[in-house]
Amino acid sequence: MTRRIQLGGRLRRLREARGITRADAGYAIRSSESKISRMELGRVGFKERDIADLLTLYGVTDPADRLPILELAAEANRPGWWQEYPDLIPPWMTTYLGLEEAASLLRVFAPQFVPDLLQTEDYARALLRVAHPKASPEELDTRITILRRRQLAFFRPDGPRLWAVLDESVLHRPVGPPEVHQAQLTHLLNLKGVILQILPFSAGAHPATAGPFTLLRFPHPDLPDTAFTHTLTSSTHHDHPTSLDTHLQTMEHLCVLADPPATTPTHLTPTP
Repeated sequence: MTRRIQLGGRLRRLREARGITRADAGYAIRSSESKISRMELGRVGFKERDIADLLTLYGVTDPADRLPILELAAEANRPGWWQEYPDLIPPWMTTYLGLEEAASLLRVFAPQFVPDLLQTEDYARALLRVAHPKASPEELDTRITILRRRQLAFFRPDGPRLWAVLDESVLHRPVGPPEVHQAQLTHLLNLKGVILQILPFSAGAHPATAGPFTLLRFPHPDLPDTAFTHTLTSSTHHDHPTSLDTHLQTMEHLCVLADPPATTPTHLTPTP
């Protein structure tokens, strides 16, 4: 996904330098303005023929100048690890996973359960058994493998930072046997490099009435901040300035209402 973003940004700059509209660029590759927009944002794959035609349209005719861009397109089209699981990871989720890895900062609000990236294997398995009651043990094992690969891809040395706000109910809603739930809280307590805030019951009403959401910030100037909301069967990204601003203001409000990160251990440590 990072390569897609880089290539999309380069194509946008080349187009703008020539004063060519997205509509005209789309026509040149037998497509549409919206397709060019998605390409420039790194949200779709790239056909070598389309890239070659666009470079010609943008006046990039020297083979020495074209080759690096075509090589970048080839790298951008290399499949992500999630494409190994087409039966279990739906297309809408693959888009999110690519953006998640490309982000520099994730801000998450979780009102019911521990976010996927912070789940222990046993906690995740207990949730998956409820979410997929007809799944075979083999399918559950594969879903756990997917989660672990996602966590490893995210928590790499140069990976994104994570800032999560958990409603206090997350800490009290038992998932699995008591020892599984307690092990999950201990895992949260021992996390390093993650900003974790607890929104206490005493905070009362809060603005996130629609449920969980995630804000993604990227290190690439060509890709704006994006908000994602997930349902049981789909995911919606919000990058329109008005919608994005609403999600950002809501997250800021939640962070103000939540207890400071320094107090989080007091929520996670069992009382004697």
